[in-house]
Amino acid sequence: MHGDIINNMKNRLVAQILNRVADFMDLKGDEFRSKAYRRAARTIELLGEDIEEVAAQDRLQELPGVGRNIASKIREILDTGSLHLLHELMEEYPVDFDALLSVEGVGPRTVKLLYEELGIKTLDDLEYQAKRHRIRRLRGMGEKKEKAILRNIELARSRITRKPLAYIVPLAQRIKSEIMDLEGVQRVEVAGSIRRGRETVGDIDILVTARDPEMVMDYFTSMETVREVVVRGPRKSTVRLVEDLDCDLRVFDDGVFGSALLYFTGSWEFNVELRRIAQSMGMKLSEYGLFRGDERVAGRTEEEVLEALGLTYIEPELRENRGEIEAARERRLPELVSSEDVRGDLHMHSLHSDGIDSIADLASYAETLGREYIAVTDHARYISDPDSYLRSIEGVDEIPVLAGVEVSILADGSLEVPGDVLEDFDLVVASVHDGFNVTERLLGAMDHDVVDIIGHPTGRVLGTREPVVDIERVTERAAEAGVALEVNSNPLRLDLRDTHIRMAIEAGCKLAINSDAHSRGGLENIRWGVLTARRGWASSDDVINTLSFRGLKRWLEI
Repeated sequence: MHGDIINNMKNRLVAQILNRVADFMDLKGDEFRSKAYRRAARTIELLGEDIEEVAAQDRLQELPGVGRNIASKIREILDTGSLHLLHELMEEYPVDFDALLSVEGVGPRTVKLLYEELGIKTLDDLEYQAKRHRIRRLRGMGEKKEKAILRNIELARSRITRKPLAYIVPLAQRIKSEIMDLEGVQRVEVAGSIRRGRETVGDIDILVTARDPEMVMDYFTSMETVREVVVRGPRKSTVRLVEDLDCDLRVFDDGVFGSALLYFTGSWEFNVELRRIAQSMGMKLSEYGLFRGDERVAGRTEEEVLEALGLTYIEPELRENRGEIEAARERRLPELVSSEDVRGDLHMHSLHSDGIDSIADLASYAETLGREYIAVTDHARYISDPDSYLRSIEGVDEIPVLAGVEVSILADGSLEVPGDVLEDFDLVVASVHDGFNVTERLLGAMDHDVVDIIGHPTGRVLGTREPVVDIERVTERAAEAGVALEVNSNPLRLDLRDTHIRMAIEAGCKLAINSDAHSRGGLENIRWGVLTARRGWASSDDVINTLSFRGLKRWLEI
């Protein structure tokens, strides 16, 4: 069954897992075992035959760098799709070593030190601790190295080649539509990080069922948007697009499309955990189905595979192995918020500040998008005559329009407009737009009773250095003060991010998914905020603008 593709996938899986073990051995300081696992992985990456056939013929130990111990590990991977040793190492060192090791001056021993002494797991953690001068206190570090690490974090981030989700989805959908229009094509799905709704995308994964795979490959590799054909096969091809990213297309039989979609949607960690569960139940899971011995027991749909593993359906956005598998086993996954749940938009700008459309045009277009109400929140510094501004909003009758304002939070946590003036508005969005000391400024702003929403709370912009914000303190204070935290849907912000959204929900915060539109077209950006909120486990009950207009006014106490 399409042996060349299966072989490549199996060989790649084995090499990937062995390389990951080698990374962890580096963290442990076990240089000998690290080199051994890395050499074996390299051998398998360059192997010109199927690793499963080599194992079946008992020839694993004939391969360079593969002794008895590593051979047994390879057999375990081939039998189960995972490796118990790797799970043990991941529990011992739950760090994002790919990101940390990308910072010049941070090696395996440094990562181990940072994790054990300061609990640093991610690039954000590293930056947070460096900016608080805590790294310089560690043995062998010092002020000079700490400053170098801070500089090199910026360089590491600048090397990231992932592109904003919103920029790539239209391209992926266009390719999907073109493939779907081909004769004999029965189903086309976009998988990978796009289907999970990740904020950035490294490549495009497309899965297809078709009567004539060869015809599909002919079309795919000759599309106008293709700059280069990287790999051409009977059932899997990779092309490099003129947009400077790769696109993989794979053709599967209908009977295994569900298991393939599950496999190519989930993160690496998610798939490893599913394979471990299958193994514990005496089964094997791959993109070609869930097997008990030689019998395929599930594979046609994702639901079928997950049910056979004792799990309820897991929405694609959650498939990161962040607790969703356990929650699915215990039947306690939330019903995630959807775009249809969002009834209003509470952050946008008109001609009265730095927007390009009138309030009436914004209201009219919002209505076509299914919104039942909006809040226009022009920047306070542009509103020289608040009474005139409020009257202009009252004259709009397309849908209910709240008179809002976005006010900047100053360096000392005060607001740029006096509280007695802000009391005349229906809704106040307070935001930090420049400077440092963001955490204290946000905390100070929430001491003002007039503030309803904190806009783009961390101030991040994708692809640039993220401001240092103690999000735990911010979410705790927001919950205490009854202030909603924004999920800003601007594709270059998506702020709060998914992990921060989950922290906010766990702290008891309410969220507001807003467009922050500066034109009518920007109102459509809500979809990206919804995806991000779903990745943060948000339900409609967590979001204030899923309320009816009457319910929102009660929440605002107006």
